[in-house]
Amino acid sequence: MLWRALSEDQPGPKWAGLFAEYWPAYKRWWLKDGETARPTYLECRQALADHMPELLALYDELCELVGGGDLAARFLSFYNPPAYLSGCSQAIWPGREPVLVRNYDYNASAFDSLILKTNWQGRQVMGTSDGLFGLVDGMNDAGLSISLTFGGRRIAGEGFGVPLILRYVLQTCKTAEEAGAALARIPTHMSYNVTVLDKKRQYLTAMMGPDRPAVITHAAVATNHQENVEWISHARITATVERERFLLHRLTLHRDPEEKFIGHFLKPPLYSTAFNAGFGTLYTAVYRPRKGQMEVRWPGTIWPQSFDSFEEGQRNIHIPGAP
Repeated sequence: MLWRALSEDQPGPKWAGLFAEYWPAYKRWWLKDGETARPTYLECRQALADHMPELLALYDELCELVGGGDLAARFLSFYNPPAYLSGCSQAIWPGREPVLVRNYDYNASAFDSLILKTNWQGRQVMGTSDGLFGLVDGMNDAGLSISLTFGGRRIAGEGFGVPLILRYVLQTCKTAEEAGAALARIPTHMSYNVTVLDKKRQYLTAMMGPDRPAVITHAAVATNHQENVEWISHARITATVERERFLLHRLTLHRDPEEKFIGHFLKPPLYSTAFNAGFGTLYTAVYRPRKGQMEVRWPGTIWPQSFDSFEEGQRNIHIPGAP
């Protein structure tokens, strides 16, 4: 898999070039249920104005940058997108310098494989891109880090794709408390668990869903269910309960040192090669919000990044079991 890292402070030719490259595949995905299944441009823009008004000017700028097309603008809103599922495990290691660690388990052919650093709206953000506007994990220069896992429920409803919600949190929030308030009020189209950690060691996990209020918890571990397992077959395939128990044991019974704890994410039962089911581990991310540092890891490979020293470039990564 070809991974890239790109830094561009303001939306410009680098980002526009990436969009032109990715757009044909994203367009096919966006229209897979037919164009009428997706909301209109006016509905998308109004939803952003209602729930994430701070992003509206940035959204308009990105739409203009890619040519102002109707379909591209609707896609970039992330409003009521097609359903999509992932695996994923995430946990907070509570040491002196707390760390947010996560595995992203997903389809290898439907992934940006891009580390993106921006300074949009005067807020530095870096993380793993999704849809080039959203993020599946990331951190900002205020020392707030964030990550998502699928919540293990079939129901879909009115709301935003969660990667844009993560972008919004990192663009507008400085603390876990502020992030929790945002996560509690923004509608999501499917169920997700979102974990945040700030530089003051405060953390929370929001269990979000389209059909019920978000539950804000002090959970340090999240896999692919919420308070109870509701989708039994998905839980079995992804071993969500087993992964949660394993992580809780490492945090409570064994008290692993930091590097050993991170290392568990690169081995079973957390590390998955189930790409035939769409849930293979594409990478492990490590966020150190107090230091402004992140790492993307694979077995035998580490790509470190930071706000002070961000390395643009690309790497060809061998991912065990990936097609």
